[in-house]
Amino acid sequence: MTTKVKLAVLGAGLIGKRHIEHVQAEPEAELIAIVDPSPSGRALAEEISVGWAPSFASLIETDKPDGVIIATPNQVHVANGLESIAAGVPALVEKPIADDVASATRLVEAAEAARVPLLVGHHRRHNPLIQKAKEAIESGRLGQVLAVHGTCWFYKPDDYFDTAWRREKGAGPIFLNLIHDVDNLRYLCGDVVSVQAVESNAVRGNAVEETAAILLRFRSGALGTITVSDSIVAPWSWELTTGENPAYPHAAESCYHIGGTHGSLTVPYLDVWHNEEKRSWWEPIHRTRLSFEPEDPLTLQIRHFCKVIRGDEPPLVSGREGLSTLKVITAVKQAAATGQLITIT
Repeated sequence: MTTKVKLAVLGAGLIGKRHIEHVQAEPEAELIAIVDPSPSGRALAEEISVGWAPSFASLIETDKPDGVIIATPNQVHVANGLESIAAGVPALVEKPIADDVASATRLVEAAEAARVPLLVGHHRRHNPLIQKAKEAIESGRLGQVLAVHGTCWFYKPDDYFDTAWRREKGAGPIFLNLIHDVDNLRYLCGDVVSVQAVESNAVRGNAVEETAAILLRFRSGALGTITVSDSIVAPWSWELTTGENPAYPHAAESCYHIGGTHGSLTVPYLDVWHNEEKRSWWEPIHRTRLSFEPEDPLTLQIRHFCKVIRGDEPPLVSGREGLSTLKVITAVKQAAATGQLITIT
């Protein structure tokens, strides 16, 4: 029997608790500790009978893990990641990899120089429906992909904004929500080379954006449009269409449309629209729904992390991939602020 991979989770907040649950449920992993200086973090460790440490430094003095999951606040992701790399411990860092591109670059380069695996928690890439969509695109079934549209519309209730930081710059749907969708579209359609964007706060008037419209140019030549808003009552978002997170109600709608010269694809239902013979708007258009076996992507992410630690698989979402997605999101904010086309290098 293969020895279980010993994992520790840094941070016992909402996402940290989800990771803790998934590590405990994974046959290939063993949760050896929760690292969180708060009384609630220590209490949770005692409740589930695992080790506790107030810091990463104190953890490795007593029981060095095979890997760590960093689910601490965004502003300490880099510091925690650098600690892990210095100790030679592979890390899975929750998204975003960092607050800014310069810090993220420093972390990624440190991991690459030390040859310590660094993964980023863009867990949606692990979802079998995204894997099936990528397979369909790469098989040539759609022909040359020319356009993609993503809709990220939902309504965050008024009391969500009672917490002060949620009304401030950096806490809007571009950085908190759209970063996942941008990562999905990068994974499906390739790297983004330029961005244009406009944003608005016309409803609540907070310092943070509520709505944005974004134009992406992919290196392949494909063009993408995305609209995001946390002030629209609508079902067209990843959260409400995929059923991935049971906390959200489910709507049988689509959130992405990907169009090519031989067919188009909807996500999450994976409907391929195509002409059977001659390609023409005068010809009948047919729908074929692709099938896949649903699985929890957070479960698959933990299992994959264990395989990366063992050296059996390369990271699906490496630190550099997380950095590339962060660059796009940063460019979106810069484009919206300046009104200029932003080129991504």
